Amino acid sequence: MNDPIADMLTRIRNAQGRHKSSVSTPASKLRAWVLDVLKDEGYIRGYGQGTDSNGHPTLEIELKYHDGAPVIRELKRVSRPGRRVYMGVSDLPQVRGGLGVSIISTPRGVMSDAHARAANVGGEVLCTVF
Repeated sequence: MNDPIADMLTRIRNAQGRHKSSVSTPASKLRAWVLDVLKDEGYIRGYGQGTDSNGHPTLEIELKYHDGAPVIRELKRVSRPGRRVYMGVSDLPQVRGGLGVSIISTPRGVMSDAHARAANVGGEVLCTVF
């Protein structure tokens, strides 16, 4: 697998399309940090550690719905392995006029665009959520 973040985002999109209550993805620190931001911003209920049938560590993501519709309407990968996208603090994108969230990997950790602006740091734009 070349892009584990894109894989996780696709699993979330697919599970929400089928109205699943949870979805499993292989565990990694970067995936957990991205899930922390999604949880803090209220896009997922939470996540927990688990193992698959072969004993490999996984992350069990609890999806969130409102009136039967997924809370996450749009989930896009911005920076890819073939084309990395870095932005300074003044260039950080606002998703849908500030209604959505950009997830940024900064030297101070993975955080939302609002937290990155408050901390006055830029970095790699991992994905956008609306």
